[in-house]
Amino acid sequence: MSEAVAGFLAPCKQIYFVCRVENFSNGKSQLKLKKPEVQCHANIKPKSQKYLVRNELEVKPATYTDIPLYETPGALFDEYLEHKPRIFNAMFPDKHRSRQLNQDEWRVQMLPPRLLVLNVWPVVDLRLRCKSRGRDYPPEVPHDITKVLELDITRWELRGLDNVVDPSHFTLTVKGTLYPDRRGNKSRLRGHLEMNISFVLPPVLALVPENVRDSLGKEAMTKLVESMKQKVDGSLLADYSKFKRERSENCTVSSLNFKVK
Repeated sequence: MSEAVAGFLAPCKQIYFVCRVENFSNGKSQLKLKKPEVQCHANIKPKSQKYLVRNELEVKPATYTDIPLYETPGALFDEYLEHKPRIFNAMFPDKHRSRQLNQDEWRVQMLPPRLLVLNVWPVVDLRLRCKSRGRDYPPEVPHDITKVLELDITRWELRGLDNVVDPSHFTLTVKGTLYPDRRGNKSRLRGHLEMNISFVLPPVLALVPENVRDSLGKEAMTKLVESMKQKVDGSLLADYSKFKRERSENCTVSSLNFKVK
């Protein structure tokens, strides 16, 4: 510590530049004296590599879904997955913070998570795709699964960090899957959600000890992903129950109409 202070308090040097002789052609000469320039030197050199500070933070939280799934013959979960607008509305019920871009994508203004001491407002373009018969399944999904819903982010924007973090130094990826698994005695809803956040730390955070930074960042993002998973699982199951009731009511009405005829 004393060496670091001494480096900052090293004497400043004043350097004078006394020359320029001009106008030789007319026999006159002018001697110009430039203003002194002050150079201060803080010679701080780490003695070993262990004192170097890593100025990048990377967090990769992940969470898994594995809960019972109660299906009915007239309203299988596969059929429910085909209704992507309905699924999106169940996942993000606040219509004031989202809008549909095309058949598969929606723009969502996420609730602001707190990342260490920073408040950020993510705006993401979320894509939902249904895949079946083992075609182009993610590696973690067995190929004998009948249908899988795949979620990923195609574009993102962070608001609130314009003066703190350079957007070119920030990366965000989110990938998720959800599918019915009927391979055992009972059907189960399985899924996987993972997030990858990496950014170069602003100077105010670069001074925080590395182990403290990593621990706080991982804890904050893990809680965020787990909260997202719980909300999605609960909302989808609730909406799927509603979907089953609607199918049952439609079948009852159709049956009554047929008898009347």
